[in-house]
Amino acid sequence: MQLASSGGRRLRHAALAARKFALETGRTVTRKELSASAGEAEKALGLSAPQRLVLSQLVACWGELEMDRLLVWPSNQRLISTTGLSERAVRNAVRALIECQVVIPKDSANGKRYAVRDAAGTVVDAFGFDLTPLYARRGEWMAILSDQRRRKESLKRSFDEITICRRAAEEALSALAQYHPGVDRGGIESGLSLLKARTPRRSGTALPEGLLDAWKDIRQRAEDAFYQAGCGGTQCRQLEAEKGSPSETCDKGIRVEAPPADPIPSPGQPLLPALVAEACPVVSACAHPIRDAVDVVAAGRFLRASLGAHPSAWDEAVAAIGAVRAATAVIYVLQLYDDDVSSGRNRIRNPGGYFRSVVRMIEAGRLDLEPELMSLRRRRMV
Repeated sequence: MQLASSGGRRLRHAALAARKFALETGRTVTRKELSASAGEAEKALGLSAPQRLVLSQLVACWGELEMDRLLVWPSNQRLISTTGLSERAVRNAVRALIECQVVIPKDSANGKRYAVRDAAGTVVDAFGFDLTPLYARRGEWMAILSDQRRRKESLKRSFDEITICRRAAEEALSALAQYHPGVDRGGIESGLSLLKARTPRRSGTALPEGLLDAWKDIRQRAEDAFYQAGCGGTQCRQLEAEKGSPSETCDKGIRVEAPPADPIPSPGQPLLPALVAEACPVVSACAHPIRDAVDVVAAGRFLRASLGAHPSAWDEAVAAIGAVRAATAVIYVLQLYDDDVSSGRNRIRNPGGYFRSVVRMIEAGRLDLEPELMSLRRRRMV
């Protein structure tokens, strides 16, 4: 195409298309608004560093004039001095901005850039660059940025899913090699290596078509191989069904009988089951209510594990103070521990050891459970 003899630039389709953009009637654009629109355009269009520098300097030249077009007229020398770019770089940047329909060239007859003023000195027209499309397309910039954020988030989720599948597949293969070394896993490992080679790094690059589905498939294959190896070649299911009533307790209503006689006679009056039940609500965890000494012994034997006490501690307690008092001591210590935890004081660190200490004090006559239980009941009745 032939150049105009006046020094004008080549006629471009983008420049003609950009002239269709206009401001709202009576709209006054501030430099801050124009700068914000320029920032959005830079991200939406992915402008290069020289293009961003030139655009920012063009925006800085806007004097917030009351005109229907956003006209600026900086010379090339000013753009060169403010941006630090070479003249060729400035010309290339301006050409790219015109192609992107961000600015419109407005050339004078002699190719110079200047303002036209009236008799009062007010700028009424200018020759240079028209920034109207930059601001008029701000809605388009926002839509492009929104779409970019959506695609970026979708790509991030896809990469996250690939990472999860890769780790799961590697873990399944590692477990297969450790627990079932005889199983052939060569096909899965080779497929995993190929997928790793096909997967790009997290650099914003779009994933190849079907890559995510391939990762899900390799994960499924690895986990299925480990599962099948763990089944040992069998695919049977449990045939014996639980036909008991869900409300029926495990002991089938069988009551645990207390030993016929205590190895060592227990001193003092026998403890009342009602007193144990009222002073220690923890016995409500048992299947049966506390009605007699047999129920006390059964509850103590059942709740012994809740203390973390070894079965030998129960046998020693029964041998030392009798089954009834040993069971009462279990319930008493468990109630003290439950109250201690509920209060947040946590003074009983080892309830099993505390139970042994209580048994020794009862055996030595330094602790009487009946007054202690009555004291617990009084505190609960307050």
